[in-house]
Amino acid sequence: MKILYGMQQPDEGTIKINGEQVTFGNPGDAIARGIGMVHQHFMLADNLTVLENVVLGAEKLYGIGGKARTKIREISDAYGLGVRPDVLVEELGVADRQRVEILKVLYRGARTLILDEPTAVLVPQEVDALFDNLRELKAEGLTVIFISHKLGEVLSVADEITVIRRGTTVGTAEPRSTTSKQLAEMMVGSELPTPETEESTVTDAPMLTVDKLHLSQTDLDGVERVILDEISFTIHKGEVLGIAGVEGNGQSELVEAIMGMRDPDAGVVTLDGEDISHTPTRRRREAGVGYIPEDRHRHGLLLEAPLWENRILGHVTERPNSRGGLLDIKAARTDTERIVRDYDVRTPGIEVTAASLSGGNQQKLIVGREMSHDPKLLIAAHPTRGVDVGAQAAIWDHIRQARRAGLAVLLISADLDELIGLSDTLRVMYRGRLVADADPATITPEELGSAMTGAASGHLEHTEDDER
Repeated sequence: MKILYGMQQPDEGTIKINGEQVTFGNPGDAIARGIGMVHQHFMLADNLTVLENVVLGAEKLYGIGGKARTKIREISDAYGLGVRPDVLVEELGVADRQRVEILKVLYRGARTLILDEPTAVLVPQEVDALFDNLRELKAEGLTVIFISHKLGEVLSVADEITVIRRGTTVGTAEPRSTTSKQLAEMMVGSELPTPETEESTVTDAPMLTVDKLHLSQTDLDGVERVILDEISFTIHKGEVLGIAGVEGNGQSELVEAIMGMRDPDAGVVTLDGEDISHTPTRRRREAGVGYIPEDRHRHGLLLEAPLWENRILGHVTERPNSRGGLLDIKAARTDTERIVRDYDVRTPGIEVTAASLSGGNQQKLIVGREMSHDPKLLIAAHPTRGVDVGAQAAIWDHIRQARRAGLAVLLISADLDELIGLSDTLRVMYRGRLVADADPATITPEELGSAMTGAASGHLEHTEDDER
């Protein structure tokens, strides 16, 4: 996709648009030829309005005022995107941000849209709305390249399917005559893995207890906003507690408060019997907290640093990375080679930069790094977002294996099948509160999606928090 969008140059081969051979030196060339890309990691400036984000870099087209606003409304209405030009992007949920990204490329005249894992952050109802948008685009004569490892979605939305494995086209398929099982076998050479966990490993010993955690922050206009509203839960050794919620309902802040990146206004966080409510992040790490961050690029890796340096991140004071207060580079390199081997990180070596790896391999490196210190508690925020099915299965296996050995896991994910399949206990988070409990054995992704957006559901029990 990077080659099609001019971000990377091919060694050989040709690209034709409308029968004419083209070469792209940069994304500007691709845009000029009508190609637009919506990246897996959104490329929007939070502190700007929707209109400002859309016109940024394309000011020459329709200016930055009334004409641009009219054009945005025109495109939004034509494709049913429902975009509001004057809202700040930071106030939008992920589904709305995605529609802004789609509008941004249409505004630049795109006739071919590349969507990279567009449903990774959406609940089922939002996925349906996105597919309606895509069908609208298709009806208007636009071409859509839809990249996804969610096979049911591919089969429902695509007219034609191409399967790529390890950088090679392994086949094409007709959606009408192909099953998910057949597609999976083309993709990974075997049946598609599932996150289902058979046996229960939950013990009576509490590992993490969060009691009435409260956090508020003051907005730019001086209004105080409650981010976490007296959150309470316990995770036992050998238990996976899943938290479901549309992004932006306080999950990120909850993780940051447990990690020590935010200091709560009130409440107590206890790890294995020790109060760590105001303990520095490094001390929490040394005490046995592993962390897979939700954004691997911003919070998990130094993209321009080699893999062995990335192995040290977050564990600078711990063996094998250091000894007697000094970094032990040789031991860190040796251990990086072990992680690459054990976690099947596809790389030519440990000297290459993290940026040169695919998203799935970057994620496997992070999982390997965090599991290498035998954590007591693993905070896993979207652990398999945007990774291929092979890497997904490997990450699920490592989590299940560690859980059997007594690891406590706090799992936050937008993949509802993953949440339901891996979790022993499920809680729903809405507007900074834990509003309902769900039974992973009986709830469906659709019911969970409804609860996440504030609607009631039959398989849910409301918590005490919700009755306040």
